[in-house]
Amino acid sequence: MRKSLWPIVAIIAIVLIDQITKGTLLYLITGSAFVWGAAWTVVPVPYLMRHVTNFFNVVFTWNPGTAFSLFRNFGDNLPAIMTIATGAIIALILYYLFARAKNYERIPLVLIAGGALGNFVDRLRFGAVIDFLDFHIGGAHWPAFNVADSFITVGVLLYILNWWLARRRCMRNLKG
Repeated sequence: MRKSLWPIVAIIAIVLIDQITKGTLLYLITGSAFVWGAAWTVVPVPYLMRHVTNFFNVVFTWNPGTAFSLFRNFGDNLPAIMTIATGAIIALILYYLFARAKNYERIPLVLIAGGALGNFVDRLRFGAVIDFLDFHIGGAHWPAFNVADSFITVGVLLYILNWWLARRRCMRNLKG
């Protein structure tokens, strides 16, 4: 595959995986995977919580805020602000990926961009992101998240690891 084509295909695949998981959840709850919200209105969906294991549940939650539901109580303008901010961040990531990224940065940036675009689709559709993965130990729950969030997290961790390794190599070359 051409060097510049694989990131596009991978990003599209990540968005599709994310949207298919969320569509499957919507289908199981409402009978339709194609629920659309009115402009910036979260669609009322019946609450779902299914116990899967001692440490994992499938839940259905709307997250109008950022990661870990930060800023979720910022009022009626939050969906528009979050959508604009997310779109701007995605544009910057894509510009950097295709115009300036070093080889070791490409895979992490593809994971981050794909996950961000998956959540951006939710923001455009509903004004909020669907979260449904709930890990817990006893009564202590990690904030619910989704597949797109997982891609973003792995991408950020891989980016930091790759940056750290590249920096170590550079420092070793300077010393030796």
